Amino acid sequence: MQKEIMIAGFGGQGVLFAGQILAYAGMDVGKEVTWIPSYGPEMRGGTANCTVVIADEEIGSPLVKNPPLAVALNLPSFDKCEESMAPGGTLIVNQSMVDRQSKREDINVIFLPCNEIAEEIGNKKLLNMIAVGALLTVLSDITLKDVEKALEAHLPARHKHLLPSNFEALRRGFEAAQKIPA
Repeated sequence: MQKEIMIAGFGGQGVLFAGQILAYAGMDVGKEVTWIPSYGPEMRGGTANCTVVIADEEIGSPLVKNPPLAVALNLPSFDKCEESMAPGGTLIVNQSMVDRQSKREDINVIFLPCNEIAEEIGNKKLLNMIAVGALLTVLSDITLKDVEKALEAHLPARHKHLLPSNFEALRRGFEAAQKIPA
């Protein structure tokens, strides 16, 4: 088993952290993992993306060209991910920042209003965890519990007070994605 994931959005949306926490979750359950961040020089507001590879065996290359799994948190990222996705893959899309439907019929696209759900929880910065929760509906090797444990283990002490809201965001994203027909 090898799962390749791309997560993309604007800097400040928690793109890199979302990928990191998936990599930690994979590592913590005994998988081989890679995480490669990429962002523009302007950081907040510029483009940001990362790739995560989770595998049972040693990973030959951390580069991901046509991911079968992707998360797009804004319209430019949706355009990029939609174009590069492997046929049959699943794309999680932050519907709050994307104003069009998918042009491809050979991929599964799950639209979720991540910004609105995050605001309902009370913290707009949680949109990344909502998207990760949704991704977990199609990433069978990593569970919701695995990601929660990774957050507990790897979140810096100064942010531990945010654990309950992060757990809620993960669950809300997971539950919302499950309600969307494939």
